[in-house]
Amino acid sequence: MNNFPSINTYGDYKSDNYGAHCLRVDVGNWTFWLSYKTVVAFRGPGFPRLVRENQWGPTTGKHLNAIDEGDKKSRVSGEAFEAELSKAMKAFEV
Repeated sequence: MNNFPSINTYGDYKSDNYGAHCLRVDVGNWTFWLSYKTVVAFRGPGFPRLVRENQWGPTTGKHLNAIDEGDKKSRVSGEAFEAELSKAMKAFEV
């Protein structure tokens, strides 16, 4: 199995510069979505996709909407997200 990371942008952005701020990193069975340099969503074995609520501004809000199609009710607080991300990092395998 090739575990080399795949790095792409997500969302439908006309500008490559703007798209560079919304990165999706796939490593093995894991996916991490970043807004700028912050992980704002992830999924992996035993961890369904989890999206953090917007605590920043409208640009990150657009990034989050691109990840979960605007399902704001399913987003979790920053504290809950960080706790789950910490658990996920302990289970992270490539």
